[in-house]
Amino acid sequence: MVLSNYTKEFKYNWQLAAPVMLGMLGHTFVSFVDNIMVGQLGTAELAAVSLGNSFMFIAMSLGIGFSTAITPLIAEADAEGNFAKGKSAFKHGLFLCTALGFFLFLVLLLAKPLMYAMKQPLEVVELAIPYLDWVAFSLVPLIIFQAFKQFSDGLSMTRYPMYATIVANVVNVVLNYVLIFGKFGFPQLGIVGAAYGTLISRVAMVLFLWWLLKGHAKSKAYVVRIKLFVLETAMLKKIYNLGLPSAMQMFFEVAIFTAAIWLSGLLGKNAQAANQIALNLSSMTFMVATGLSVASMVRVGNQKGLRNYYELRRIAFSIFLLGLILATGFALLFFIFHQQLPKLYLDNNDVINAIDNAEVLSIAANLLIAAAIFQISDSIQVVMLGALRGLQDVKIPTLLTFISYWVVGFPISIYFGSAERYASFGIWMGLLAGLTVAAVLLFIRFNYLTKRLIDTNS
Repeated sequence: MVLSNYTKEFKYNWQLAAPVMLGMLGHTFVSFVDNIMVGQLGTAELAAVSLGNSFMFIAMSLGIGFSTAITPLIAEADAEGNFAKGKSAFKHGLFLCTALGFFLFLVLLLAKPLMYAMKQPLEVVELAIPYLDWVAFSLVPLIIFQAFKQFSDGLSMTRYPMYATIVANVVNVVLNYVLIFGKFGFPQLGIVGAAYGTLISRVAMVLFLWWLLKGHAKSKAYVVRIKLFVLETAMLKKIYNLGLPSAMQMFFEVAIFTAAIWLSGLLGKNAQAANQIALNLSSMTFMVATGLSVASMVRVGNQKGLRNYYELRRIAFSIFLLGLILATGFALLFFIFHQQLPKLYLDNNDVINAIDNAEVLSIAANLLIAAAIFQISDSIQVVMLGALRGLQDVKIPTLLTFISYWVVGFPISIYFGSAERYASFGIWMGLLAGLTVAAVLLFIRFNYLTKRLIDTNS
């Protein structure tokens, strides 16, 4: 193996992935800003946002996961120069994502009473319910945005979703400031103000991305004159068959992190707030890996369209290597600054909540050590998932992710996460185990499939 065969792809891979990373980080930054601003109100409010968002994370995972079916189809059609096939994939994907957004919004509204049945702190539940009402509706524009984003990524136009996300973040920060704290004559709405900011910023994000795509020659014909209700059963079925397993893959991973939020709630509001801090920080590094995953999906999809399987394998492994390098850097960052990073989230001058804040910071610092350890396995598994989606191989990876997170990881979280054992750190031991098993199994799957494709077509 000549290392330069892989490193020479780093520049193009980074150019393709970086806008996706920044766009995905933008989604996380919305949550980051919400958490920091809400954290100034107190640990109960921070825990309430954590609980409300735990429901959102599950719904978002299904919507975002489903939308990834659009990218490999667009990438393959683009490589083939088949506009009609690409527009059909986008139109049908947009229709299904829109329908799914409204469906998930209704499910979240019906799921609110579950908060009382989950033995979470009552103070936290009563704050979380009005927050969830509004933030749940933001699922609709978010998942519509995802359809446009995945289409744009499939055309290798990864910068435009990034621009839209930046605009959304500016809108969100401004609205959060004036609505949470009641500035410039606006009412002081607390965490409900954060929900309003999220909803309005996501609507702005969709409109801005559509406007950008409409103005570009490569994408204009795709996004205008969309006959959204003129549908073909075959294409609907194709996207559904790709999208549902992809949604379940993301669901299985996000759901175990959500389960960690709920398990932390059983340990008390401080453990739940600490879990939210560590989860939000590790989500940011995960979005970097997700950017590489999208690059992997696009480039593998292109090579699949060209039927160049040797290049497909080489390019995928170059992205895999870049992911390993970045993940190692993040692991060192978390380990070195595990005491300092959680302090960003709480008011260190808050005398009234000083004892609670100190406990939250101590727990969060320990969780960041676990987060540092699983950076590498998290990067491997998400890049391999992207490559497998590029191959349009989704069913077996779905089974592998279920085994990793729910047969291996979750029982470990349950056993070691009790107050009598390792409490919050024990919960994250399960996350580490699940991510590691997923990384190994998905790597084996990709290695097997690409070798078989090369042997069959050589």
